[in-house]
Amino acid sequence: MKSYHISFFRHGHTKANDNGMYIGTTDFPLTDKGRAELYDKTEHFVYPKVERVYSSPLTRCTETAEILFPDREIVMAEEFSELHFGKFEGKTANELIQNEAYLAWLKGGMDAKPPEGESVAELCIRTYRGLHRILMEMMDEDLRHVAVVTHSGVIANTIACFGIPKYDAKQIQCEAGEGIEVLMTAQMWQQSQAFEVLGLTPFLPEESEEL
Repeated sequence: MKSYHISFFRHGHTKANDNGMYIGTTDFPLTDKGRAELYDKTEHFVYPKVERVYSSPLTRCTETAEILFPDREIVMAEEFSELHFGKFEGKTANELIQNEAYLAWLKGGMDAKPPEGESVAELCIRTYRGLHRILMEMMDEDLRHVAVVTHSGVIANTIACFGIPKYDAKQIQCEAGEGIEVLMTAQMWQQSQAFEVLGLTPFLPEESEEL
C-alpha cells in the first residue's frame, strides 16, 4: 500500500506576530527580519525534497513558500488559511482581556467562535476538505511528498483533529519555517479520517544522516 508524506510548515514572522496581534484573514507580509530568518534556516537545516507546495493564499505564507521551496510549483490552498478571528482581528490579548466575549471564547470548546469569526470546528471541516483534495491529487498524479505552508493555529488544530497519536492542540507549537510531517494512506484516511504523525521537520544535517 502506497503512503504519502505531507510536511506542514509555519510561515515566517510578520509585524503582527512580533506585536502579539490576532491576525487570521488580515494579510500581513513577512518582515525583513522574518525573511532573513527563513533564508538562514534554509542554509542550516535540511528541508524535505517535496514535489509540490500547497500554500495558504495569504502573503505571509506565499512568501515563505517561495523562500523555502524556490524551485517548486506553488498551489493555492484556501482550506489552510488561518482561523478567522472576527472582531478580535488586529487586537492583542492585553487589549481584549476585559472583553467578555473574548473571555467566553477562550473558555469555550471546538464550537466557540469570536464575534463574526470562525470556530475551531469550522476550521477542522475545511482543513479536512483540503487534506482530502491533496491526498486525491497525490494519488492521481503519483506524488509522494508535498509541503503545506500555513499558519501555526492551522497546523496545531489539524494535527489535533486528525493525527495519530492524539495531541492537544495547545501542546503543539511550531517555530517560523518549521513544522510537522505526517504520513497518509488511502485506507487509513477513508476508514478513520486520520493520518500518522511522524515528527518535526526540517532536520539538522546530522539528524538527517541518522535517518
